[in-house]
Formats: sequence, C-alpha cells, structure tokens
Amino acid sequence: MSTTVIAHINASQPLGRKVVCEIENKRTVKTEYPLPLEIAGKQWHTVDEVFAMVEKKINDRYGTNYKI
Repeated sequence: MSTTVIAHINASQPLGRKVVCEIENKRTVKTEYPLPLEIAGKQWHTVDEVFAMVEKKINDRYGTNYKI
C-alpha cells in the first residue's frame, strides 16, 4: 500500500527551488507544473494543424501552391 502526498511548493523563492531540485532526483517522486494563467484554458494546436496554417498563409500571401 502506497501513500500519496500532494505538496505545493513555492518555487519562486531560492529555498523552494532547492527543495524541488532535491525531490526531483528521487525516482518515486512525480512533479507536475501547472500552466501559467496567461495560457491556461486557451486552444492548443497539433504540429500538423500548425503546419497547415503556415502552408495556407504562405500560399495565400504569395499566390503559390506549396505543400509542406
């Protein structure tokens, strides 16, 4: 039986960063970093979707028919 502990560490201070570095080196520790508030909840695109958008913009701007 394993016990799970969830700890919130303020990594903006030097002591917090030191604690995070020490526990990240343990094999049984799993760290998760939340997304910054500026990008949390926004739409994400796959690599294929990004390339399709770039392809469309290039072709529209220069009147070409390139396939990436």
